Amino acid sequence: MLKRTFTDHPASVGETYAEHLAMASGFGVAMILGGLACLVHGLLPFLFVKTGSRTIDRLHHRMFTHRVRPHRAPPVAAE
Repeated sequence: MLKRTFTDHPASVGETYAEHLAMASGFGVAMILGGLACLVHGLLPFLFVKTGSRTIDRLHHRMFTHRVRPHRAPPVAAE
C-alpha cells in the first residue's frame, strides 16, 4: 500500500519513481532559477530580457510536446 503511494503517479506518466524524482527536481530547479531571473529583470529591465519566457517554453516542451507517454488502449464502449 505504501509503495503504491510513491509509484502510482510516476507510473501514470510512464516513469519510475527515480525517473520522476529526477524530472520533477529538474523542473523545480529550472522554475526557481527562471523566477529569480524574472525578479532581477523586474528591478533591472535590461537584464534577463527573455530568460523567463524561454524557461517557460523549454519546460512546456519537455512536459507536453516532447514527453513520451505510455501507450494506453482506448476505452471500450459499452453496448
